[in-house]
Amino acid sequence: MSTLHFTGATPDDAAKVDAVVVARLHDLGDGFIVRRALPSAGRRMIGPFIFLDQMGPADIAPGRGIDVRPHPHIGLATVTYLFDGEIRHRDSLGSVVDIEPGAMNWMTAGRGIAHSERSGDEWRAKGGRLTGLQLWVALPRDLEETDPAFDHYDASELPLVEADGARARIVAGAAWGQRSPARTFADTILVDLALAAGASAPIDADHEERALYIASGSVHIGGGLHEPGRLLALQPGRSYRIRADSAARVALIGGETADGPRHIWWNFVSSRRDRIEQAKADWLAGRFERVPDETEFIPLPG
Repeated sequence: MSTLHFTGATPDDAAKVDAVVVARLHDLGDGFIVRRALPSAGRRMIGPFIFLDQMGPADIAPGRGIDVRPHPHIGLATVTYLFDGEIRHRDSLGSVVDIEPGAMNWMTAGRGIAHSERSGDEWRAKGGRLTGLQLWVALPRDLEETDPAFDHYDASELPLVEADGARARIVAGAAWGQRSPARTFADTILVDLALAAGASAPIDADHEERALYIASGSVHIGGGLHEPGRLLALQPGRSYRIRADSAARVALIGGETADGPRHIWWNFVSSRRDRIEQAKADWLAGRFERVPDETEFIPLPG
């Protein structure tokens, strides 16, 4: 266990939040709520991140669970990180992994992959609380057609640093003198930051683009008080200090600005519209590799 390094630039007390995005609520049924912060009308991307959903929190009754049937992706990497609960990942490469709190799944879709996300039998039988984040990283244009891949990182592999009521898990990239082993395709930062009431932490200007997503609690930053379900885009080149008004869970995301705009339709991301049209046709025609031991799938919308 390391100590948070409060080094680097002094937080700029005059720095304001650049933009505030209020996540949109989606009810997926049975009271399971998803809050979508990216993409939005106010901010399409933060660094390489083009999608951010908060799952739950939801209290899942014993015997129920979640069942996201096999569906396809291209041109992106999915990042799944849980605060509570468990999800079983299966993909068309044959990967089968139960993701638990503090661990991270990084699935590179590249030229095409399909996967499902379900509750495993044991977790489904007992039920419990489920909450976490799923993010999509737009791949650099020259890697959009890379081979699909899957990487899992246990919680014990991701650096955990803490001091004075602040605890940070470095999920991807580097912060406070620690670096995640996660393989990324460009400068990328993803940190799970937990703050006790009254605790604070510095947010340095180490990355080209940064934002904070408030999953729970309320925080002071940039001269304002911000509530859960807000994505706070930070000004480039400015250093901040975040302080919790109540116990809070916050994700720091960002990194290098994407190398050009991206098109997004359903689960497909690409710098080319025609590539998305091809992916639609491929899913409709059954040309994606199948997920082993799965017979269901999500049809192409519309």
